[in-house]
Amino acid sequence: MIATSMSLLQHVCSVPIARAMRPRSVTVISSRSLSATTSSSSTPSRASQVDPHVLLGMSEPELQQVAIDLGQQSYRGKQLHHLIYQRKVKEIQDFSQLPLVFRNDLQEAGWKVGRSPIFQTVTAADGTVKLLIRLEDNRLIETVGIPVEDEKGSMRLTACISSQVGCPLRCSFCATGKGGFSRNLQRHEIVEQVLAIEEIFKHRVTNVVFMGMGEPMLNLKAVLEAHRCLNKDVQIGQRMITISTVGVPNTIKKLASHKLQSTLALSLHAPNQKLRETIVPSAKSYPLEAIMKDCKEYFLETSRRVSFEYTLLAEVNDRVEHAKELAELLHQWGRGHHVNLIPFNPIQGSDYKRPYKKAVQAFAAVLESRKITVSVRQTRGLDASAACGQLRNEFQKSPLVINSDSLESQPENVAVAC
Repeated sequence: MIATSMSLLQHVCSVPIARAMRPRSVTVISSRSLSATTSSSSTPSRASQVDPHVLLGMSEPELQQVAIDLGQQSYRGKQLHHLIYQRKVKEIQDFSQLPLVFRNDLQEAGWKVGRSPIFQTVTAADGTVKLLIRLEDNRLIETVGIPVEDEKGSMRLTACISSQVGCPLRCSFCATGKGGFSRNLQRHEIVEQVLAIEEIFKHRVTNVVFMGMGEPMLNLKAVLEAHRCLNKDVQIGQRMITISTVGVPNTIKKLASHKLQSTLALSLHAPNQKLRETIVPSAKSYPLEAIMKDCKEYFLETSRRVSFEYTLLAEVNDRVEHAKELAELLHQWGRGHHVNLIPFNPIQGSDYKRPYKKAVQAFAAVLESRKITVSVRQTRGLDASAACGQLRNEFQKSPLVINSDSLESQPENVAVAC
């Protein structure tokens, strides 16, 4: 998470998953086997190779080629595209519009749709929903659906999605980093999060933010492939998509070269290098001056302003002096900046505290007085254990009891408030 967006949401006391299932044919999966992560994990694996037999994530021309390769006419590929992205059918045997022989050929050739089951659903009082999705290798990832109704009654539905299983960057205030790192997500594992949110809400996702678990820039190839699919196949406008990063050397330039019309959000969290290193350990390898230079070039290359995410930590980086220093830093590097202030929501095992409302208002006022565009993020889902990585950690820090016979059919909402 990137830590920033998922400080949107916080703690719920949920029923242990074993109590929500029938007590027969029990398999115990330890946190080690689920996360494949140890405390020494510090370097991400290379981007996962795209499974050549997964349909989700493929474009319409690619699906047409699949049909042709199996002896079908190309229009069958268009039907595949409709079934996967519009009707959101999860299994090939349920492609009832397709001839049985084609369905059988797809399965015999090893093709699968690429959708994963929902392992846990937690709903907050404000309507925010957090999902744990169980991947094929039994690892868990988080995604969050955030509904907002405007004055006219229409709903904006934002999907906050993950790009990695865990995160190797270990930002000091982020629950995801505390849970360790396992691997990069494949493109279909990214895309399916949006489809899962749409399925839960029975409403189209209007906005996507890559602000869930993981550092998107460490899995840039899969993130860009998923971005293409979300834009072209799921039909979400590029300007409705935000890619967040804490800063990885050379990747902002790479992203700029694609000239996307999506927003780049940089998780800054400090106005100077020394303070930033205490909050974001990876900052040591990417000095603030270099990051700001790359952000300026990103703006010049794409004409898209950069959004700076700034998590306010009480008595750490929330003083008026910090706000003045931040404004000076941004003005030094030119125009095209926006600051998104995020009051910290405490997570288990962290000594950081949430700032007082007056401190948040004073910080914002200083920026505004210096002609910096600023917004304060509304806290959502405080009762949903939805700070980035927090719900996943509840399950993966201790062994899970999984009913191997009925996992696929378990209730989607088994969490209740204490």
